Amino acid sequence: MKKKKFRKFKIFIFLIILIVITIGILLCKSIEKKDNNQKTETKEKVTKQKDKKLSLVMVGDVLIHESVYKDALQGDNTYDFTKMFTEIKPTIQKYDLKYCNQESTIGGKELGISGYPAFNAPDEIGDAIIDTGFNLIGLANNHAFDKGEKAIKYSINYWKNKDVVTSGSYESLEERNKIKIYEKNKVKYAFLSYTTSINGNNLSQDQQYLVDVYDKEKVRKDVENIKDKVDVILVAMHWGDEYTNTPTNSQREIAQYLSSLGVNLIIGTHPHVVQPIEYVNDTLVIYSLGNFISNQLIISLNSGIGLLVGIDINIKDNKVDFDIKEKELIYAYSNNSKDFKVIPFSKLNDNILKDYKKIEKQYLDIVN
Repeated sequence: MKKKKFRKFKIFIFLIILIVITIGILLCKSIEKKDNNQKTETKEKVTKQKDKKLSLVMVGDVLIHESVYKDALQGDNTYDFTKMFTEIKPTIQKYDLKYCNQESTIGGKELGISGYPAFNAPDEIGDAIIDTGFNLIGLANNHAFDKGEKAIKYSINYWKNKDVVTSGSYESLEERNKIKIYEKNKVKYAFLSYTTSINGNNLSQDQQYLVDVYDKEKVRKDVENIKDKVDVILVAMHWGDEYTNTPTNSQREIAQYLSSLGVNLIIGTHPHVVQPIEYVNDTLVIYSLGNFISNQLIISLNSGIGLLVGIDINIKDNKVDFDIKEKELIYAYSNNSKDFKVIPFSKLNDNILKDYKKIEKQYLDIVN
């Protein structure tokens, strides 16, 4: 009798142990499944964080000759440039970042509005540029010091009060050396701007921050200070020789040097005409975008044609990749130095520019 009871007790204990083990296995599997799900979710989040995209469109020089600002002059002694950009505005506004080179310094009307050779543009050109959608403005160029320190400080103050990112001109050495990091679409970027010339003007030792003149050591320090803090480094370079479609040896040397430092994109201006686009190692180099708005058409057709380049900047696994979405020529149209308008080639016809299709092929061959 006792043996039967003991056997039953052993079976009971065995069943209890079996049930506990079964429940334990099921709980472990549940925890493991939950843990795996959490790991999968975490992995997906990390992947999503690494795969980022930022779109950027670029055009060249905003060069406000006397005939351009006179065409914008209103009866009340103000200026309205907005009509000059109505044809290009929809294209510009499609992008996250929109770059142009503000070559005619906005220096204040007190100094006198003027064109070539010493430019001083009215505030209203900046207003029109912003209205068109531009939010990435290069300020370092050979005409930056045309009207001296007072004009530059006025320009800095003008842009500071606008919702734009500028580079190449600063209020102090401290501001110049504290390179800002920006973020858009979760992409962290730095925007630097340099010029190889200020038309023979000399900046004193305590004025060096007013215009960022290219210097290898200075650029090296700038890039090294921020390259581990950002996803992508954009550099606007005002360089080269005017009115030539071929990059100079100096341009190519600078491109190689910037690439070796880790610069991802070089945006070139100054020649006033279009030049090729190419890769230097992993760096995308646009040697010259030509003019955006100007009256240099009187010099040659060459300088009346600029370039618009639109790209996607893709960040994947901490690597930068560029996808060129569009390369379109743009034409600074005028009728006897009046009625200025920037027109994409896709909106041209032979009445506006005779043989524009032939011209388009000729200039895109240079770019490509």
